[in-house]
Amino acid sequence: MILAIIGTTGLVGREIIKVLEEKNIKKIKSFLFVATNKNVGKKIKFLEKEKKIISINEAIKAKPNFVIFSAGSKTAKKYAHKFTAKGAVVIDNSSAFRMEKKVKLIVPEVNIKELTKTEKIISNPNCSTIQLVLVINKINELLKIKRMIISTYQAVSGSGKMALNQLNKEEENKKSKKIYPKKIHRNIIPQCDDFLKNGYTKEEDKIIKETNKILKTNIKITATAVRVPTIGGHGESVNIETKEKIDIDKVISTLKRQKGIVVSKKNEYITPLEARGKNEVFVSRIRRDHSIKNGINMWIVADPLRKGAATNTVQILNHMINIKE
Repeated sequence: MILAIIGTTGLVGREIIKVLEEKNIKKIKSFLFVATNKNVGKKIKFLEKEKKIISINEAIKAKPNFVIFSAGSKTAKKYAHKFTAKGAVVIDNSSAFRMEKKVKLIVPEVNIKELTKTEKIISNPNCSTIQLVLVINKINELLKIKRMIISTYQAVSGSGKMALNQLNKEEENKKSKKIYPKKIHRNIIPQCDDFLKNGYTKEEDKIIKETNKILKTNIKITATAVRVPTIGGHGESVNIETKEKIDIDKVISTLKRQKGIVVSKKNEYITPLEARGKNEVFVSRIRRDHSIKNGINMWIVADPLRKGAATNTVQILNHMINIKE
């Protein structure tokens, strides 16, 4: 089997390579590393060997069995179907296909069984959506979620290399290209992605729509996505209103049984920095919301480059390899 990785020099692309090294999927016999034209010909280290970066057109000609895209929605829209026309299965990390009816939006621990041998394009959800859905899925099954209020605290690392550069340059008091509309060093910005006509940002819209698509629900959700000057995990403060009566101990025991989640002990919690480089989603500060009849508050943290992107992608890849055999 041949695997092509598109966007190998970006933050997510590099993290995918790390996860592939850790998983060491034996069934993949050949790896193609693809990046922009300025990086073609350069070398990238993989499994202690140097591999040459090739162009996307070279990768198409090689007819890979599987293709992972982490190069943005424009690139995915332009090239994904060219790979599927050659028989490849595409797993895309961008928002390009997420809300298309025929494209499945997958968080393996939640809905991996939806995937079949016939898939052509599979979408990886938004990083903030992945960590949220992995936690609330079992709560929804247990108590039927009626409404959610989500406030995110999203790390600069979730925006890519240029955003990290802006933070670092501002810290050094040097000029740099601005990815964010305002200063991020020692500041927070209540805007993740562009604004929509309704006043929400694209990031907030993704959380709302993707969550309901994955869970096949119609939960009323409102979100405020905030960028914070951290490098590590995305934090989420989540307020949940349920239809059924809440038993906090039962909620906690249910979450502890969910694969991929780590639940902290009472009054303990995980910070975004502690989640960096981890594949799990961390849940803490689970408590009753006494302002409503059936309410819960919780704090959710995960690394957007790991479970929010690379780890989730490789999990999907591994599953597709197994069912394609």
